[in-house]
Amino acid sequence: MATSAVARETVFALRRQIAKIEGTLPERLEAPAGATPVDADVTPQNPTADVIPQGLTIVRRGLAVAPPDAFLRTGAEGLDTALSGGLPKAALSEIHGAATRDAGAVAGFALSLVSLILKQGPRLPVLWIGTAEIFREAGFPYARGLHAVFGIEPEQLLFSEAPRLLDALWIAEEAARMTALAAVILEIRGSPQRLDLTATRRLHARAQNAGRPVFLLRQAGEAEPTAAPVRLILSAAPSASRETIAGPLAGSIGRPAFTVSIGKSRTALPGQFTLEWNPDEHSFEERRGEERRAANSVPVVPASRRGKGPAAASGAVLAFPAVGSPAAGDQPSPSERAAHRRPRRAG
Repeated sequence: MATSAVARETVFALRRQIAKIEGTLPERLEAPAGATPVDADVTPQNPTADVIPQGLTIVRRGLAVAPPDAFLRTGAEGLDTALSGGLPKAALSEIHGAATRDAGAVAGFALSLVSLILKQGPRLPVLWIGTAEIFREAGFPYARGLHAVFGIEPEQLLFSEAPRLLDALWIAEEAARMTALAAVILEIRGSPQRLDLTATRRLHARAQNAGRPVFLLRQAGEAEPTAAPVRLILSAAPSASRETIAGPLAGSIGRPAFTVSIGKSRTALPGQFTLEWNPDEHSFEERRGEERRAANSVPVVPASRRGKGPAAASGAVLAFPAVGSPAAGDQPSPSERAAHRRPRRAG
């Protein structure tokens, strides 16, 4: 019996060691009321172990211990509770947009997180890295809106446009190790093969060593495996009406709103939240169920049911021929398309 117990204990210790190497142990565990060993592999051969004071949180048990302020709280209680305290500050976090049309929402949410970071610490610059393709398709943040909406001075936001993804990854890795930056943002379009587990593990390790966050913005790509502990899926949410002294102003557009879904987290279950960004307080507020139903309750265009009273025929359409498709020579050249030069208004 004693031999069998020792054998089971040995197998159990080996399994835990393998799980620790693979990173499949619980990432965040609250410390119990008493003292808890840091290294859970306590065996008769290792009777002594360091202890964790009360109030600390274990991040990837056996590897690191972090205080509660190591997490960036968004201010939305529902999302922060689901993430067990918020987004990790010294880590790689993935913010995913399913389509290119969500680029504004993804950028606005990332800038909101940067605003929260700058409120808590020294106002260091932020480096935004991207390829020429993503900046051509999604544009740049609107400089005059940075201060008005997010409280970020335009000179604090630095941009690095790389011709290739390989160059962008190299710049991100070098910038992630710098403590002179408040945060690093890497924006990628699509699902490139080079953005694999190895590349994201390097970014995550650099962020942990420097104690700075690295935000990976994925635009119009598949949700593929990465080393980021948290993946948030972002899209724009309907804005509620603007609040006045007399009540909501009908037909008006209120604060920017985001639909945030937890796509991946080692400590949280999947969930969806609607957050509103307060540009005056520079903080998030969670929109509850009743407020969500009240937002834009009147449809802009009624659904057609082929009933009585059909809509009147539309008038003449300008700039398009009435019949047929335009000829190839009538299309504007890429240099003439204003959409490619239009700034991205994240707010």
